[in-house]
Amino acid sequence: MRVRDWEDIVSDVVESNADPEGWRALAGDRPSGVGEDFYLGHPSQGVYHLKTYAKNPFEVRGVGTQVARKVDDGLADLLPDGDSGRFAVQQPVEDEDEAEERASKLEQVVQAHADAPTTPEDFFDDVMDALESPAFGPMEYDPYGRPDAMDDLREEFADAEELLDAELDDLVEEDDVGRGFH
Repeated sequence: MRVRDWEDIVSDVVESNADPEGWRALAGDRPSGVGEDFYLGHPSQGVYHLKTYAKNPFEVRGVGTQVARKVDDGLADLLPDGDSGRFAVQQPVEDEDEAEERASKLEQVVQAHADAPTTPEDFFDDVMDALESPAFGPMEYDPYGRPDAMDDLREEFADAEELLDAELDDLVEEDDVGRGFH
């Protein structure tokens, strides 16, 4: 298992060329210490576990690793389905022409959904397609605690959990986050 910077994991997701709608996410507070836990899974890409914290109001730091190479039935049951919130990973546009093209697609999507009855999920999916999001899907997130499935994933990947906790705790200590902002 290779521990890497959390942004490298997100880059892997962006560059995966996997079906963007196939991603599922689960996130919440770490059970001990500062920061958050984040699981990101895709049937063909596996499951990633990230641990992050806010070094200051402008910088997020963290670590992550791939904990499973595929999502089998047992893991699929722990990741959210379409009945939860939504998340997306976005990439910045490269130039003005690309920005105008995406804006035009987005305008067409909004107009089409305004003219016809659709569901919020369909609207979200179509907007993500128009924006060419590399990853999006259902997400279960608890900003004040942890979704229940996170404890099951914690047990399933106990070795990775222990290693990532130690790495994140080292970053937190190195950054003197526990002493507050000055």
